[in-house]
Amino acid sequence: MSLIKQLWLAIAAVLLLAFGGSLLVGLSTTQDYIEQEIRIKNEDNANALALSMSQLDKDPVSIELLMAAQFDTGHYQLIELRAPNGDLIMRREAPPFIEDIPAWFVDLASMDVPAGQAVVQDGWRQYGTLTLESQHSYAYRSLWESSQQLVSWFAFAALVSALIAWLIVRRIRRPLTAVIDQANDIGNRRFTISPEPKTQELRDVVAAMNRLSGSVRDMLTRESGQLEDLRRKLQQDEATGIANRAYFMTRLQNALDSDTEFHHGCLALVRVYDLETLNDGLGRPETDRFLHDLASAMHLLALEHPGSQVGRLNGSDFAILLPDDLSPEDLANQLRERLHPIADRQPVLLSLPIGIVGFSRHERRDALLSQLDGELAKAELHGGRTICVADQTEHHLLYTSHAEWHDALETALEHGVMLARYPVVDADDRLLHFECPSRLWLGDEWQPAGAYLGWVSRFEIEEMLDISSIRSALEVMEVDDTALALNVSAKALASPGFQQQLHALLVAHPHAAKNLWLELPEEVAVHQLADFKSLCQKLRHFGCRIGLEHVGQQFTRLADLQDSGLHYLKFDASLTRDIDQQPSQQALLRGMATLSHSLGILAIAESVNTPEERHMLFKLGMDGVTGPVIKIEG
Repeated sequence: MSLIKQLWLAIAAVLLLAFGGSLLVGLSTTQDYIEQEIRIKNEDNANALALSMSQLDKDPVSIELLMAAQFDTGHYQLIELRAPNGDLIMRREAPPFIEDIPAWFVDLASMDVPAGQAVVQDGWRQYGTLTLESQHSYAYRSLWESSQQLVSWFAFAALVSALIAWLIVRRIRRPLTAVIDQANDIGNRRFTISPEPKTQELRDVVAAMNRLSGSVRDMLTRESGQLEDLRRKLQQDEATGIANRAYFMTRLQNALDSDTEFHHGCLALVRVYDLETLNDGLGRPETDRFLHDLASAMHLLALEHPGSQVGRLNGSDFAILLPDDLSPEDLANQLRERLHPIADRQPVLLSLPIGIVGFSRHERRDALLSQLDGELAKAELHGGRTICVADQTEHHLLYTSHAEWHDALETALEHGVMLARYPVVDADDRLLHFECPSRLWLGDEWQPAGAYLGWVSRFEIEEMLDISSIRSALEVMEVDDTALALNVSAKALASPGFQQQLHALLVAHPHAAKNLWLELPEEVAVHQLADFKSLCQKLRHFGCRIGLEHVGQQFTRLADLQDSGLHYLKFDASLTRDIDQQPSQQALLRGMATLSHSLGILAIAESVNTPEERHMLFKLGMDGVTGPVIKIEG
């Protein structure tokens, strides 16, 4: 039995004993008082009637008239006169009159009041003994009314006392509930910090749990910091802080292979010409500062276009990968505006040739890089700060203008969203859920997300796409009891309208909501942490699972998410590709999985391409994998 129930039982018992006992004492006292009044009445009336009879002649008619007059006006049950030898002289009697009082009350409060007796004199001689007994109906009625009043007042007092007790219990229960919630969070490996209550015993418990949570948070911070150092060593260029060659090439390959990232995009290669001569002329510190400024400018450009990547391929070559937000010509203008002023600030004349190519998904990486090297060679041949853009036939475009794209997307969303299905399985090939990227009917066929997401972002209709996808998934899960995972965009997360519509959909489909997995981009953990935690709290009631996808570069923020209700992480393909051949990468991923498990968070690997990768990932501690190699029967 819970502590609150025991407390309520104790309060109820105390109230029952206090008010019940007080009620019994009050009723008993009232009854004693009424019985005493009746006894006194019987004695006084008997003496008064006996005195009146003693003063009369002992004519039977006079005696009978006096007794009849007294009996008829005095509410008596019995008046009798007996001779000294016990013979009955005269008797008047009436049945008990108790018709407006409940019979059970009369039986419960039965009154036993002795009759009043007095001696009737005839001069100096005793004429007889008078016995007088009053009717009890008035006494019972008075006791009944008093009992009702007492019960009413005691009931009112009990209600007031119960209300006060409820307020006290509520005041006790609030911090107790907070303690229970914090204990449950710790049991679920969410190490939350709670305000300390005023109650001494609870305050000591909360303080101890807060110390535990703080210690775990510090441990997480240290472990995350160590993993971040390892990640930087493996993925970043030490001098500039941007991606190194290995990581950039992996990201490029993922972009070319993915159906969800890019439909087409741009790739640019920037070369700092004759770096050795520049280093001799400026000195090593100034040259490093220039390279860092160059990398920072390209990184800021990449941040303006989600999904972009900047990397340093070698000492003098910098590359930038952008989605279809910019055309090659637009990218050339952006690089010219951002990089040339940095070169102009240097005390020596700098050559900064740039080559740019456009690409479509599923192109071969080596062919693309070869074309890019050719454009860069042309720019070097022209000298100075020439930018060469590859001449190429225009990529296949579904629509040629903004208006056409806008109308087509609106029509497609009205038509409805189709959901693809890619299985996510555990080490025993049991299905965890299906990844369900959206498909829209564009150009007379169902198009993958990479074909239109750039335009959806450009028209700022991510919220409409996400809601349509979630609605379709919930409708499917009402019939098919299978867990489905859907993407939610960062822009939709920040929209109050999105959260309201999502709440309404989940209320309308409570059963299906328990099978819904929602995953957001990793960057929300950095830029929209408050919105993400708010969404997690709101969806916890429905049983939805919340996760982050493409996790990698911002993994160190996991310590900030451990109290949010996060359920799972999907590690980016840049971490999992060729994992069976990269021992150093294995150490990083094993640490990430271990840290996730310490917080009760599932670790899932994305873009698994080979059985060898799959085997190694489960060996490193992954709870699930997904990718081209993952198939399920049926």
